[in-house]
Amino acid sequence: MDLTSLTIHELSEKLSKKEVSSVEVTNAYLKRIESLEDRIHAFITVTPEEALKAAQAADDRIAKGDKITPLTGVPISVKDIFCTKDVRTTCASKILGNFVPPYDATVTRKLKEAGAVILGKNNMDEFAMGSSTENSAFYKTRNPWALDRVPGGSSGGSAASVAASECIASVGTDTGGSIRQPASCCGVVGLKPTYGRISRFGMIAFASSLDQAGPFTKDVKDSAIMLQALAGFDPSDSTSINTEVPDYSSFLTGNLKGLKVGIPKEYFIEGMDTDVEAAIRQSLEVLKDRGAELVPVSLPHTEYAVAVYYLVATAEASSNLARYDGVKYGLRVNDTGSLIDMYKRTRDEGFGGEVKRRIMLGTYSLSAGYYDAYYKKASQVRTLVKNDFDEAFKSCDVIATPTAPTAAFKLGERVEDPLTMYLSDIFTISCNLAGIPGISVPCGFTKDGLPVGLQILGKTLDEGTVLKAAHAYEQATDWNKRKPSI
Repeated sequence: MDLTSLTIHELSEKLSKKEVSSVEVTNAYLKRIESLEDRIHAFITVTPEEALKAAQAADDRIAKGDKITPLTGVPISVKDIFCTKDVRTTCASKILGNFVPPYDATVTRKLKEAGAVILGKNNMDEFAMGSSTENSAFYKTRNPWALDRVPGGSSGGSAASVAASECIASVGTDTGGSIRQPASCCGVVGLKPTYGRISRFGMIAFASSLDQAGPFTKDVKDSAIMLQALAGFDPSDSTSINTEVPDYSSFLTGNLKGLKVGIPKEYFIEGMDTDVEAAIRQSLEVLKDRGAELVPVSLPHTEYAVAVYYLVATAEASSNLARYDGVKYGLRVNDTGSLIDMYKRTRDEGFGGEVKRRIMLGTYSLSAGYYDAYYKKASQVRTLVKNDFDEAFKSCDVIATPTAPTAAFKLGERVEDPLTMYLSDIFTISCNLAGIPGISVPCGFTKDGLPVGLQILGKTLDEGTVLKAAHAYEQATDWNKRKPSI
């Protein structure tokens, strides 16, 4: 039996029946990481000693008959944006190249409390800024389905590690599509919950009003298990929502009878890859066959979403990244010059090109004389985008769209063209602006054998219905069972 092919729920059952040990499974994953990493580069840091120690502790708990969770003894990875106590946390940036946090992020802490085994930290676009994981200060992550293609971004390492079975699941972050778009590119399930559903404490900030953590998994059932462990109020995060967390697995009935699925005309645009459109159209028919009713809806302000996002996100990034100045922690470029010279040289040598570009864009839009014309106006249009969803959800329960307009593109193809790169997130950005939940599930392949993702969006805090629709679709297809032959 290939231990690295199991889902969380399959492995959890085998662990609880003592058919396999967590140490065995962890060793299998560590061996696979070792054999694949020179080609995939999904990890920045691998932590074998810590992982095996956690696996042994899980086995001891199971042997004693202690109470366990569905994640006890399960090997996972986390994006290198979450603080991990005594383990290097870089955010894929030179400026944090040797930063070792003295505490765990709430996401990390909850995973440890649930008994999960953390194998290591995944590669990403620097400070989560990018759609291809080509902006990492360390190396480019490659797509397991085709090594000359990107895995998507910014959580490309997390998506690739799950697709290549280097871990059973992973946790990423989504600011404008950074979970859903790489999930689509790598043929895995990626869930972005409602803003505030999972704590951001200890998650290095990019754009504070948009960032949200969420899981990458092999199937939707695993997604519900991961969300169950991570969701909930955290007093350490002022934006955390203090509301009850439902039993997400109870929504996975496979039945869509009576569910209304909105189809927005604005998401079926000119220029979309024909293979992607064909796969999505076919997926909508599957939802219909499962009992769902397809209803047309309109999201008229979609065309402004990318522009709004790149004003709001860059303005918040400009503010958040001001703290990296070489004074308290991280890189410091020592020089005999003045304090100002030290600031300048540290930031110049510490930040990559894309991060500098976004800091400058954000600083400009917040500057005197431009604030009202740019940031304030973008915030007002953001409200209109949210109002579009509120209006659409009056006539439907969920909204179905493509996750991305194309499948994974070639490495280097869009590096010199930031605007084309930014348009990779055209279908995912609105969800973050509105703060609503969304999921990407595998729904087919292009003629080149590259995965395509179906995106399902839901009402605020209604992850249950999103999971229900995604699970029912998954039950009727076998796309998620196909694996790259790496």
